[in-house]
Amino acid sequence: MVGVMIDHFGINVADMAAATRFYDAVLGVLGHRRVMDFGEAIGYGTDQPVFWISTGPVAEGPNREVHIGFSAPDVEAVRAWHAKAVELGAETLHEPRMWPEYHPGYFGAFVRDPDGNNVEAVCHTAGPDD
Repeated sequence: MVGVMIDHFGINVADMAAATRFYDAVLGVLGHRRVMDFGEAIGYGTDQPVFWISTGPVAEGPNREVHIGFSAPDVEAVRAWHAKAVELGAETLHEPRMWPEYHPGYFGAFVRDPDGNNVEAVCHTAGPDD
């Protein structure tokens, strides 16, 4: 049986209030929500928790960055996700655009989350006019 490779994953956050404010809003734009909330650990997804944030020690130094890519249903959702992230104060790493070097139809935007992680929204079905 072939399925998805990752069942779920999580990251530690330094400030749970800042992280939940960010992820509640940007993941909501993509149609996801808090599925489980234990206070010190929150799971996001659509039907089941796939992405978790938890309080705990946050790695420091030059190699601490994590890259997380969230699926978007279309180009408009990527743009809306980016706009919401910027509205919340996120630093833009890359504006929404086509990334043909990855593959045709790859449309993504990248920002820093409140803990400095490289977070992306991506649509894999963009057309040449997007």
